[in-house]
Amino acid sequence: MNTKSLLTLAVLGTLYGPSQVWAASILGTADDFAVLAGSTVTSSGASIVSGSLGVSPGTSVTGFPPGTVIGGTIAPLAIAAQAQIDAAAAYISLAAQPFTQDLTGQDLGGKTLAPGVYRFSSSAQLTGNLTLDAQGNPDALFVFQIGSALTTASSSSVSLINGGPNDGVFWQVGSSATLGDSSAFQGNILALTSISMNPFASIGCGRALAQTGAVTMADTNEVYSTGAANCGSGLNGGTSPPAPIPLPAAVWLLGSGLLGLIGVTRRKDAAAIA
Repeated sequence: MNTKSLLTLAVLGTLYGPSQVWAASILGTADDFAVLAGSTVTSSGASIVSGSLGVSPGTSVTGFPPGTVIGGTIAPLAIAAQAQIDAAAAYISLAAQPFTQDLTGQDLGGKTLAPGVYRFSSSAQLTGNLTLDAQGNPDALFVFQIGSALTTASSSSVSLINGGPNDGVFWQVGSSATLGDSSAFQGNILALTSISMNPFASIGCGRALAQTGAVTMADTNEVYSTGAANCGSGLNGGTSPPAPIPLPAAVWLLGSGLLGLIGVTRRKDAAAIA
């Protein structure tokens, strides 16, 4: 993500708060990827990746086939490299958001959470089902700031209800994430190190984005990026675009001022030429 994009996000974030901004624009070019790793991507069985797959700065992709990539490509190194830059910027931005609740030491299983920013100073554990209730807000944003590791127990799940576009769920993980056997996960995992998926674990309407380490897929894993045709178990099936963001009066005033300044400059230039 370039400097101009980051500046725009900073200004809009100040005016709107995160819920109407981050979901639509934080990932930059990484938005095209379902799986992105720093060192290698491996699959040991018939895994499915819906969206692009890439590695940077590493180059190794193994297990495709028998794994398949649909609705995307195994991206060239240069494209994956830019996606890693944007994913790293997103990771930093997510980590910097002020948290609304500290859940350190609590298991996410059995909880129903409203939109917000949830902090774990160290590791986070999910055992059972976590329900994310957008409460009718189509721009709902859920951010989980996890200081070290994220781990889900076997057959754990994340359910998203009463909301809009699925790209409003982010897991910022300070080390590595491990999804247990048959876990049905949701949202975008941005891990500083690596992401491991045990047999039959899936990420519906989300992404596996690892910065420095590997994304390791075992037998019959599935990752469906937001907007993928088969992303059907999240907030709205991943098929609707984010709602337009209305510009507040402050932005209109800023824009009018800039246009006025441009007009004055042009008149001065014309007078100088005459």
